[in-house]
Parts: sequence; structure tokens; C-alpha cells
Amino acid sequence: MNPDQNVVQLCTQGMAAETEGRNAEAMGLFRQAWDTAGDDYEACVAAHYLARHQPTPEATLRWNLTCLELADRVGDERVRGFYPSLHGTIGRAHLGLGRPAEARPHFEAAADRLADVPPGPYADWLRLCVARGLRATDPEPGSDADPLRPLLARLCERADLEALSLLLPPYTGNLRRPEDEERLTAALRMLHAERRLPDADQAVLSEVIGLRAKA
Repeated sequence: MNPDQNVVQLCTQGMAAETEGRNAEAMGLFRQAWDTAGDDYEACVAAHYLARHQPTPEATLRWNLTCLELADRVGDERVRGFYPSLHGTIGRAHLGLGRPAEARPHFEAAADRLADVPPGPYADWLRLCVARGLRATDPEPGSDADPLRPLLARLCERADLEALSLLLPPYTGNLRRPEDEERLTAALRMLHAERRLPDADQAVLSEVIGLRAKA
């Protein structure tokens, strides 16, 4: 986004106000950005931020759908990186309304477009949100007895930050695609190869790696 554009400046000011807890002021700045937008691109930017301050899931969904329609109208590189977040927020709005079947396609669309977001903390956070949405809307969820969860809980209790830093990113950001599954398996294998965990935890790693090899 061009920081010199009036709409972008208003939204930046609104984000600063939001961060400081001045939500009414933030909403006013976002509304001003919407009212002064000169084209579909500027309106798309303003609608994205307006959607963040709506009082109900219905209103949030309505503004995000407006934002999606505007992004489709723009249809160029300026909005390419908007789609993962936009579909993710639409998915969450549908979930808030108790519509997992309608939310699912949007989380899948967000996952398809994650590569359009530049690498960094924002992309990492967005991946976690999309993965969470896919898990929440999985029409055929796996067994609740995930053998990794007790192990992760024990690692948390022991504050084993090295092991957690290796396992948590591929575990929580798993989009259930082949490359994601391989990333998680590789992390499990690397931790297992260190052979520094207690015997019971090493056995869990062996079991999980074996199960994933058969999948």
C-alpha cells in the first residue's frame, strides 16, 4: 500500500488508535477512509479495516464480503496479498454464525493463497489462523486421541523451549497438505534423532513417526 494515499494514512492512524484502546476513534477514522475512498482499491482497503470494528458477526461478514467484491473488481497485484486474510476473516465470520460448511471453502481459499503473503511474522500468524479454521471445519476430523498432544503438554510443563520451537510451528501451522505433513514428520525425526528426551517421550516420537509413515 502507498503510505502517501489519504485512505492509507487514515487507516494507519486508525490502527494506531486501535492499538492504544481508542476504538471509537479508530472506527471514526476507518469510516472517514471509507467515505473519502476515490476508487475500488481505496474502498477495499477501508472496508477491510471497517470489518474489524463491527458489533456483530453478521455485520463483520457483510463488510468482509464487500471487501472481497471490491478486491475482485480491482483484480491486480495491489490486492493479491489481501486474499488470504480476507478469506480467513470471512471464514471466521461464518464460524461465528455457526456455519462451518460455509466457512470451510474460505479457509481452503485462504490456504491456497498463503504463498502470496511475504514471509515474516504476519505470514506465520496468518498460517496459524488458517490452520485453526481448517481444523475447526474439518468434515472428517481424526481421532480426538492425538498422541502428540500429551507429549507437547509435557514439553510445555518442562519448559523445553528447544523442542517446542522445533515442533510447534509445523504442528500448529499444519494445513494438512503433503508438504506440511512432511515438514512435521521431518521435525519429529530431528527431535527423535537427538535422543535427549526421556524414554517414554522417545517412545511416543517413535510411535507417531511410524503412524505417519503408514498414512
